[in-house]
Amino acid sequence: MNKVELKISGMSCAACSSGIERKLSKVSGISEISVNLTTERANVQFDASKIKASEIIDTIKALGYEAENVQDMAKDSEKEQREKEVQNLKFVVIISAVLSSPLIFAMIFSLLGIDVPYLHNEYFQLIIATPIQFIIGFRFYKNAYYALKSKSSNMDVLIAMGTSAAYFFSLYNVFYQPATMGEMKDLYFEASAVIITLILLGKYLEAVAKGKTSEAIKKLMGLQAKTARVVRDNIEQDIPIEEVEVLDIVVVRPGEKIPVDGRIIEGNSSIDEAMITGESMPVEKKAGDFVIGATINKVGTFKFEATKVGKDTTLSQIVKMVEDAQGSKAPIQKIADQVSGVFVPIVLGIAVLTFLGWFFGEGNLTMGIVSAVAVLVIACPCALGLATPTAIMVGTGKGAENGILIKGGEHLEMAYKVNAVVLDKTGTITKGQPEVTDIITLGSLGREEVLKLASITEKGSEHPLGVAIYENGKKEFGALQDPNNFEAIPGRGVTAVIGDNQIYIGTRKLMVEKAINADGIESILTRLENEGKTAMIMAVNNIIEAIIAVADTVKENSKEAIEELQKMGIAVYMITGDNTRTANAIAKQVGITNVLAEVLPENKAEEVEKLKSIGMIVAMVGDGINDAPALATANIGMAIGTGTDVAIETADITLMRGDLRTIPAAIRLSRATMKKIKQNLFWAFVYNIIGIPFAALGLLNPIIAGGAMAFSSVSVVANSLSLKRFNPNKK
Repeated sequence: MNKVELKISGMSCAACSSGIERKLSKVSGISEISVNLTTERANVQFDASKIKASEIIDTIKALGYEAENVQDMAKDSEKEQREKEVQNLKFVVIISAVLSSPLIFAMIFSLLGIDVPYLHNEYFQLIIATPIQFIIGFRFYKNAYYALKSKSSNMDVLIAMGTSAAYFFSLYNVFYQPATMGEMKDLYFEASAVIITLILLGKYLEAVAKGKTSEAIKKLMGLQAKTARVVRDNIEQDIPIEEVEVLDIVVVRPGEKIPVDGRIIEGNSSIDEAMITGESMPVEKKAGDFVIGATINKVGTFKFEATKVGKDTTLSQIVKMVEDAQGSKAPIQKIADQVSGVFVPIVLGIAVLTFLGWFFGEGNLTMGIVSAVAVLVIACPCALGLATPTAIMVGTGKGAENGILIKGGEHLEMAYKVNAVVLDKTGTITKGQPEVTDIITLGSLGREEVLKLASITEKGSEHPLGVAIYENGKKEFGALQDPNNFEAIPGRGVTAVIGDNQIYIGTRKLMVEKAINADGIESILTRLENEGKTAMIMAVNNIIEAIIAVADTVKENSKEAIEELQKMGIAVYMITGDNTRTANAIAKQVGITNVLAEVLPENKAEEVEKLKSIGMIVAMVGDGINDAPALATANIGMAIGTGTDVAIETADITLMRGDLRTIPAAIRLSRATMKKIKQNLFWAFVYNIIGIPFAALGLLNPIIAGGAMAFSSVSVVANSLSLKRFNPNKK
């Protein structure tokens, strides 16, 4: 199966996008199709042995729309197209408004009983209305023709029929209605002209507003540096960022943007990563640390080796992810799509019944036509089509600004339903980097001597606990000598010779095996383990000298984040492979009562499945690599950490910071977005439900109906844009 992303232009309402979906879903070889009205994108999955991407494009063009492969488009062509469309609409609206104004004045003077000969002259009105109807309004006829040709209907069909009815009825009266002394003929040229003007004004305002919904993408893309200073042939030179290659040595000075992703090889600095992770505090970096392209170097000068360039950088991945999310559909949108698919034919039926009712029931041809026109105009399903995608675009963009990357609309919708969060312990609740917490001396050696001997002993160790001891000693004493005869004893500990001393560091079992007396220390070991620490016994020349405790310390904000989740009515679970005693100790520190301990990585998914089976909507939070099965099993998988490739690929939502407070922030954002979607859908439905009966009963002037229809679309987009003011980090 192949995938292609297409840019489609010419869609006017939700009926257009659902019509394209219906048509393409029947084409042999196409297995999946999703068309987004707001982004004007279509994602198509197809069998390349049965159909080509070019044939899919031709099928769309045969429906009357323009389509092209996004990959074939120039970098800024879409932006240029959108700007050109806005400018064209602006020009057309101005011309249409200027031509319509005499007709509006004629209508106003007529209502006031003032006769202005030139304005009320039927031929003058005909001359003005005709170019509006057939030149400015040609787009409606063209789109309606293609819609009817493909046996579907859309907004353009309603507009073309409604305005044509008003125009041709007026045209008939110009030539065939008897002229009565002192009476003006029944002309509705102003209705058709003003309806076209108002709808085009609505389209213009809508296009401007839709451009604002994708500002998050523009903002992200604008973060990228334009040039990079690289060292080639021992000479520093500035080159365009597109020319940077993997393994290039890049120099960054204070205040400059880091051009691409890489690893520091010389120097240190403080980096502002807020634009990528949402973290407000600068992060200290030294040799060996990784830096992210588009972040800002605050103080020091350093050199780094480029590891990711072009589309592989973290920023490029984020931009692609946000674009994909904004082009996706939430399940709730299916309601609007299904309604739009049948809405236009139903409205046409109501318009016909309205005309027949007035004509045969009341014998009033004029009211029949005017009321039918009002029904056709007010019932356009534009607002329905914009309700969901505009809110999703703003919501996902807002998330990206705050370091919350949401893969698609369906995940944004699911997140607001979450009532259980399962947190992996290591690296999620805790820092994932064991640290020495206690050194308890029991013999003749002082604390410094114990730490020095233990650090030298563990210098060759690969075990995380041993590494923690060595790193602590290196930090305190600097360079350390190598031990003699180092040996790792699997499952027990390590041994080494330092000078004349035989050192053992390890478990109770190691001491028993080496016949070292460990009486009197059990209470200390138990206390440390109850505190969630791993206690190691250190013996020098067969005499116990100290107990060293190492623990994976809890992140500063874990307790606060867990309290937030619980206040939001969400049950919080901790899942870990640790023994029950250690797990409970960590859980107690952060206020978690639901502990799933001694769970092997391969069994984490089963535990998530158990929670789902009792009706929980579960979000699994892990590092996106070790927890992949559990992340996939959960209703929502959240990867927390530094936004690595694997994390971004694995999770439904990636939280770029290692801060648990972004979990409640992501859920709050989801709830706020869904609230906007429901408001939009409610008003879109209610607007039509109320408007159509009023129009059918003759209580709605077609001009007012046109204005109301245009206003409804703009108001839906404006409501979605108000989400930009929402702060997901605010409790």
